[in-house]
Amino acid sequence: MQRFLQLALDFLGGPDPEPLRPAPPPPVVAAAPALPMSQVFQPAAWHHPRANRMLRLGSCEVAYEFKRGKRRTIGLSVSPDGLSVSAPRWTPVGEVEALLHDKSAWVLEKLQNARERAGEMAQARITWADGAEFDYLGERLRLVLDPAHGFTQVGAVFEAAAAPAALATLRLGLARNAAESQIRDAAQAWLMKQAKGLFAQRLDHFAPQLGVRYTKLRLSSAGTRWGSASADGTIRLNWRLIHLKLEMVDYVVVHELSHLHHMDHSPQFWDVVASVMPDHAQRRKALRSAAVPLGE
Repeated sequence: MQRFLQLALDFLGGPDPEPLRPAPPPPVVAAAPALPMSQVFQPAAWHHPRANRMLRLGSCEVAYEFKRGKRRTIGLSVSPDGLSVSAPRWTPVGEVEALLHDKSAWVLEKLQNARERAGEMAQARITWADGAEFDYLGERLRLVLDPAHGFTQVGAVFEAAAAPAALATLRLGLARNAAESQIRDAAQAWLMKQAKGLFAQRLDHFAPQLGVRYTKLRLSSAGTRWGSASADGTIRLNWRLIHLKLEMVDYVVVHELSHLHHMDHSPQFWDVVASVMPDHAQRRKALRSAAVPLGE
């Protein structure tokens, strides 16, 4: 298994009416010695919740999860929890730590990225209440509770924005004192219904272009995967994609349909993706940076 190796000068001039005597030079004051960087910045600390080993990388204290198992190489992975290291049973700890020092720049960059990502995800969390806002197909949507149920549809109704600067609304037939769980369940039920309809439409659009047939669409609530494809033609898509712009939804749809040709990420697989979506790399990058409220 391959190792995971995934910083004016302004002046006013003009002739003086008469020469002025130069001012005496200021006294020379010795400059204070520069402080070491370690004293200017407090060292960062990264602690995995299941940490069982500690190592200092540069000025950073990294407590990481260390596991041994049936593998041939040392593996490094960074998640929102922190750094995990897997090593063969026979690998000396010194060799593991030498690798961590060698790859310290990569490790620290990934840890920082994971911390920033966790902050973005926390900001994206929805507090389910009257007036709450969230993204629907990349556009901001406001939740409105309607105790009188002043609409004919069952459960919820979408109302487009009345003016360019206004927000579209999702009106729910719930009392204003409804529990957060009730509001969440009603809103998510509507979102899932919209997701299933849209996903089926996009699958039907791209499948003929790719020369494949899918047999079944299922919605997923996975916390770490946007979609998957099975050899029997079943496509699973994360319903929370409905929060994102259509071009990102389409990327996931094309990605999973392309797996019906190649169940891997070989060059041949990416050739299939590119055949209908030449800009797939840009879409994939946008998807990776998207902050979607997961696990609600």
